[in-house]
Order: sequence, then C-alpha cells, then structure tokens
Amino acid sequence: MPDPRYAAVLFDIDGTLVDSNYLHVDAWARALEEVGHPVPAWRIHRAIGMDSAKLMEILLGDDLERLGDDAKERHSTYYQREAGRLRSFDQAQELLRTLAERGLKVVLATSAPQEEFEVLRKVLEVDDAIAEFTTAEDVPTAKPAPDVVQIALKKAGVEPGQALMVGDAAWDMQAATKAGVDGIGVRTGGIGPCELQDAGAIAVYDDVAQLLSELDASPLYRG
Repeated sequence: MPDPRYAAVLFDIDGTLVDSNYLHVDAWARALEEVGHPVPAWRIHRAIGMDSAKLMEILLGDDLERLGDDAKERHSTYYQREAGRLRSFDQAQELLRTLAERGLKVVLATSAPQEEFEVLRKVLEVDDAIAEFTTAEDVPTAKPAPDVVQIALKKAGVEPGQALMVGDAAWDMQAATKAGVDGIGVRTGGIGPCELQDAGAIAVYDDVAQLLSELDASPLYRG
C-alpha cells in the first residue's frame, strides 16, 4: 500500500456522499413558486452548495428581505417531507470505512442545518468511520467562504497541507483553495469536470465509487 499524502480527508455530504442535490432543487423550486417568486430549476441548481444566505440573495434578489424567511421555511418543510427519497451514492460507506481503516481521519465538512445533517447522517449510517463533523452551528459563513474547511481542520487537529477536501461543487473547491487545502471533485452534483478544475480541483472523478476503485493511484497517496 502506498504512503498517504494526507492525515485527514474532509468530505462534503450533499451531492458528494448522498444524492440530495436535486431534492434540494425541487424543494427550493416549490418554495419559491409558493411565495410568488418562481425561479427556473437550472438557476437553483447552480446555487446549490453555497451559503444559504447567499443562495437566497441570488435567487430572490430584491425580494430577499420580504420573502426570504418564508421561502427558507418552506424549503425545509419540503426537504424534510421528501427525505425518504435520499440515498447514499454507491460505495460511499466503503470509501469512508476504507480511509478510516487505513488510519486517515474522516471528517464530514458541511454547513447543513442540524436537522438536515441528522437526516444525512442516518442515510449514510457510517458513524463508525467518522472522526469529526461540522454543521451550520459551527460555521458562521458557508461555502465558497473557507470557514467550513477551516473549522473542519481545527476539529481534526491538522494543518491545511495535511488535509484533502472531496466535494461535488465549485464552491467546495473554492472554499478548500481559500483554506490552503487540496481538493478532489466528483461529478455527482451535476457540475462538469472543467468547472471543478477551474475552481481548484487537482483531480476529478465520476463519483466516490470511482475514487475508491482507483484509491491507491489517486492524489490521496504518493505514487
């Protein structure tokens, strides 16, 4: 087995480990329609994964102050109602357990609200492999700001050069880069490889299953 380059691996959850991005898109689309500010689904998708305040600012514009709280509450209601549709991506658990068994610290680095995080945690069912995690309660400003990555590093007790971030969105790669952390992108959030690379990804895989199958040859390990 090759030597690892890093001591910790930070994982985004939504769209990376759990197939949840399009459920978020659907929930936001319904919420925004109901508050009288419909937004095309593709525009919603482009904002998924960033700080919720920034997302609403982009989607609601001048109507943010008037409609923001209502839209956010309705999104949460729809998301929780449909949470039974959530599934983890193929071999997500196997990847996390393999990394933990090899002595790396596995950190779930998310700014999801606590209630959403608990839903995702239940879907993953891999607490035995998780060393640390973050939620919205830990993170003042979510991606693309570096806060979530910096807090995850602090919880893991590692320096930026000792960690790698795995995420599905340009926001993940931008946040990692700002924190001085290398990033690997996966395409399962619906973002293309060129955009992920432009945002700072040092490698891009189709999904976490491909990363697991090519783990020893990946940037996680020294060739």
